[in-house]
Amino acid sequence: MRRLILMRHAKAAKLGPTGNDRDRPLEERGRSDARQIGTYLKRKALVPDLALVSSATRTRETWDHLSADWPKVAVEYHDDLYGAEAGELLAAVRAAAVQDPQRLLVLAHNPGLHEFALALIASAPAGTPLADHLPTAGVAVLNFTVDAWNDVSFRRGRLETFVTPRQLKDAAGPRD
Repeated sequence: MRRLILMRHAKAAKLGPTGNDRDRPLEERGRSDARQIGTYLKRKALVPDLALVSSATRTRETWDHLSADWPKVAVEYHDDLYGAEAGELLAAVRAAAVQDPQRLLVLAHNPGLHEFALALIASAPAGTPLADHLPTAGVAVLNFTVDAWNDVSFRRGRLETFVTPRQLKDAAGPRD
């Protein structure tokens, strides 16, 4: 079995210091959300063995906050994950066969990441929040009953978990 963790970058500023979309940094809420999701993934034993991260500033910063309390995880930064479509994301996942992790995280951008998640799931998650969108810092965990990443393909995954920072905050309830 292979487990794929798809995560959209956390909440970013509308503009970056250079005006280039790739240079947009995280907002404070984004940093907090990434840390919260990182805590959740660690608590649920969903820390990846390998992370493929877009080279954009907001995804790199998301990774830094997400993984701050994790044991060391191998990470690769990829320019081609920025703006990647579903087919390109599938190629990146299959390329992970070289390292052969059991749990692989892809940290990238919408709309491609959301479309990729939906394309991978064997039965469409109609009526679920993932069917509508993949919000910032949202995570979809998919399981594949395959022995190698090369065998991962569209409509072969099973959605194990879908979680967002808002869901975690709502579950925590009000604090005194």
